[in-house]
Amino acid sequence: MKLYLYLIIFFFATLVSQGADKPNILWISVEDMSPVLGCYGDEQSKTPNIDAFAKISDLYTNAFATSPVCAPSRSCLINGLPASSQGTHHMRSFQKIPDYMTGFPALLRKVGYYTSNNVKTDYNSALWKTIIQQSWDESSSSAHWRKRPEGKPFFSVFNLMTTHQSRSMVWGYDQFQKNIQSKLSSDEINPSSEISLPPYYPNTPIVRKTQARFYDCVNLMDKQVGELLSQLKEDGLADNTIVFYFSDHGSGMPRHKRALLDSGMRVPLIIHIPEKYRNSSDIAFKSDNLVNFADFAPTVLKMAGVEVPEYMEGENIYRKNATVREAVFGHRDRVDEVRDMARSVRTKRFLYIRNFMPHLGYNQRTGWPDLGEIRHEFYALPNSPEHHPSLRHFISPIRQVEELYDCQNDPQNIKNLAGESKYAGLLDEMRGLLKSEMTAKNDLGLFPEADMTRIANGKILYEVIRENDLAYEKVLEQAFNVGLSSESELSAKLESVNGSIRYWALIGLKSLKTVNLSTKKKLEYLLKDEFVSVRIEAASILFSLDKHQRAADTLVSALTSKNYLAKLHASRVIELTGSRQFKLAMEEVAKEIKPYRSGPATVVKDGDADIAMFIGLSQDAYFKKLKE
Repeated sequence: MKLYLYLIIFFFATLVSQGADKPNILWISVEDMSPVLGCYGDEQSKTPNIDAFAKISDLYTNAFATSPVCAPSRSCLINGLPASSQGTHHMRSFQKIPDYMTGFPALLRKVGYYTSNNVKTDYNSALWKTIIQQSWDESSSSAHWRKRPEGKPFFSVFNLMTTHQSRSMVWGYDQFQKNIQSKLSSDEINPSSEISLPPYYPNTPIVRKTQARFYDCVNLMDKQVGELLSQLKEDGLADNTIVFYFSDHGSGMPRHKRALLDSGMRVPLIIHIPEKYRNSSDIAFKSDNLVNFADFAPTVLKMAGVEVPEYMEGENIYRKNATVREAVFGHRDRVDEVRDMARSVRTKRFLYIRNFMPHLGYNQRTGWPDLGEIRHEFYALPNSPEHHPSLRHFISPIRQVEELYDCQNDPQNIKNLAGESKYAGLLDEMRGLLKSEMTAKNDLGLFPEADMTRIANGKILYEVIRENDLAYEKVLEQAFNVGLSSESELSAKLESVNGSIRYWALIGLKSLKTVNLSTKKKLEYLLKDEFVSVRIEAASILFSLDKHQRAADTLVSALTSKNYLAKLHASRVIELTGSRQFKLAMEEVAKEIKPYRSGPATVVKDGDADIAMFIGLSQDAYFKKLKE
């Protein structure tokens, strides 16, 4: 009898410890959307459900993604540290990460939570399948808290695709009307004649039509959010469920997604905390605290009473215990076939952007988004001084090395203050903050993507950098010299024993229109470098100078490599040359990757299959150029 009573007591004690007194937590994550809601002051949107929800919730005015594109953002959200720390900063990276990074919902499951994900994952690492398996009781298009065993607390995620770039600008208009606009009443549809445009958009019929279309997507998304909140009430769960509403990054429109400007990084964040989880004196409030996606996992774990793992880099933003931070940081790296690297620092007032590849513009041609007709409105604009500076900034083929914006007086980030002497001190401070952050968090973006596996030597780069600094500060310094060093300084670094330093010296040389004979000879020597990224960049410079035959051969060799990241790098370089000289080699690679090219670009494939899809986008653009 005593044993029987003991078992009953043990059972109920376990039930309590595993979640009987824990809050339910619901994430409503929407795609590609800046804070264009009525509750954020946007008068064009019709979002009555979210606006009403915001009145009884905590509304954050300074919430930011860690990356302006989905997969790196989700890599951060699931593991509680930026993708640039994990090594998963490139789009569909499939880099190895430690096997204990199986997603924070796995920790919730251990204390009794039922976890569900509907439906997007896109976790951007080689561990993505394990993360899905460990994190979710169910991850599917029908996953729902309603499937949980009775009495279990839940953590449920709903990913709403309605505002995604595919819907707002890439789909054909007929498909948009069928899948989005048909679900709106006539007064919820935005007439293009009444829509207002930001100053960095040309006022053309196609631009107006697409901007109106984006707001139609927002209006339908609001209805879907309303349905989920209604389901909570129907189930009698509204009073014990904490709800997060947010977007994965800024809107999918041009100059937003893929850019470290506020239009690409600032997101809506509304958190509803039921009265039972607040002190009686607490009311819904508006917070201007700086938060970003690295904070979400630690905050949810704290809400559930779970210890936060040491590897997580975010802070708890849960009301009174919230950490007030000085700045948040962002990263932009390769997206699809488009190469880039930039980093940002955002304080409450100022935004600093460091462009590590200033020879590349904001508005690079890119296969999948270019299916949207609005993109071609920007390509058609002449890049001339007569154009409004806010337009020129986006359409220019190059960028300034540094950008600095006063977000309080210039919320659309139009006037770059980096060249003004009175801001020199602030510029130094922001640059110092970025250097300190990159060093402290071991930002792995400094290492060339196609050589990351080589640098890790079969291990996990996240761990290698913590065991061996890999001359990190010297590599960092060389990257920060891009756009600032003379040819002689850069040429000297081409002889470095460190492959990453050689790589950044080459990136610095790409901003120069010509190089002297001594530098050219060093470039020729680098055509046989052990780093494939160095070989490709050296070949790129030499070929641009005089159609150098050995450089062309080097690019073809990289194109036929078994390293698909090298194939992608070489393919993009060849695409940008537009040279017919590579036609046969590109056709051979097109045959090789053809089996990988089925299905939409938004569906995650595995490893080389996803990278092959991006190679295909680059090749499509190359062959199109040959026909023009």
